[in-house]
Amino acid sequence: MRYPCNNVIMTSPSRKNLAILPVLCSLGWGCLSSPAWAQSLSASIVVETFSAGRDPQHLISDGENIWVTNTEMDTVTKLRASDGAKVGVFDVGEGPGYLTFDGANVWISNFASGTVSKLRASDGSTLGTFDIAASAAGIAWDGANIWVANFDRGSVTKLRGSDGSILGVFAAGDRPLDVLFDGANVWIGLEGGEGVTKLRASDGGLVGKVQTGNFPNALAFDGTKLWVANYYDGNITTISASNGKVQGSFGVGYPPAGAAFDGANIWVTSAKANVVVVRRARDGAFKGAISVGREPSGIIYDGNSIWVANTLNGTVSKITRGAP
Repeated sequence: MRYPCNNVIMTSPSRKNLAILPVLCSLGWGCLSSPAWAQSLSASIVVETFSAGRDPQHLISDGENIWVTNTEMDTVTKLRASDGAKVGVFDVGEGPGYLTFDGANVWISNFASGTVSKLRASDGSTLGTFDIAASAAGIAWDGANIWVANFDRGSVTKLRGSDGSILGVFAAGDRPLDVLFDGANVWIGLEGGEGVTKLRASDGGLVGKVQTGNFPNALAFDGTKLWVANYYDGNITTISASNGKVQGSFGVGYPPAGAAFDGANIWVTSAKANVVVVRRARDGAFKGAISVGREPSGIIYDGNSIWVANTLNGTVSKITRGAP
C-alpha cells in the first residue's frame, strides 16, 4: 500500500525530538515506508547539534570522545561524546580527511601534505607524522597496522602501528578513496574504478575486485556484508564479504557521502538533501530519514549514538534514541 506524500523534510533547532520520516518524496523516491513505523520512533529520536570547527569532514570515536577533521583548517577537533563539549583543537598536516583509532591513538590522513598524523587520544599530543609520498585518503586500523589509500598513486600503504614504519605498498586500483578492515581483509573503494578492491590484510595479496557503481566513495561493514555508497548513482550496494558477490542496491538519495552500521541498520548521509537515510541491514528495507545540518558528510556510530559531520554548517549532529 502506498501512502500520501507530504513533500517535506523536517528541520529542527539544536535539540528536538524528530520523527523518522515515512517518505522521501523530495528525493524523488515516492513513499517508501508506513506512518506506523514513523510514529513508533517519533518520540524517541533526539538530534543534538554541536559546533565542530570549520569544514568538518570525517569522524572517529575513541570510546569517550569524538574526533572530527577540519580540512580547511589543518586541524582536528575533539568533542566529549557525553555532551558535545569541545575538549581541544589540534594541529595536524595539510588537508586532513579521514581518521581511525587504534585503541590508544588517533591516526589522521592528510591529503594535501601526503602524510599521516598520529595523536595520543588522551591529550592530543603528536606522537609522529609519517610521509607516504602520496595524497593520503581513507585510513583503517587492522589491529596491528594502519592502511592508507594513496589517492593519486592507485595503491595503499601499510604502516606498522607501533612506529609508523612502512611495511609495504600494494596496488589497489584507480583513485582509491575509502578504506575498511573487515577482520581479515582490507577493502578499498575506487573512485575511478566503479568498484572495490579486496586485499588480504596479512600480506596485501589481491583477493578480488567487485564492480559496484559510479564513484564508490564510502564503505561500511555489518559483520557479513560490505555496504558501498555510490556517490553519482545515489545508491548503496551490498556485497558478501566472504565471496564478493553483489547482493543488491538500494536508493539513499543524491549523493551519498558516508555510511555507518549501528548493529541493526545502515545509516547513510545524503549530502544535497541534508538528511541521513536509514535502511535495515538485514534486507535493505527503508526505515526513514532524519534531517541534520547542511551537506552532511562523514558518519559514525559510537556504540550509543550516530554522529554526522555537517560540512557547510561547521557542526556535528548527534542522533540518539531517547526514552520512549
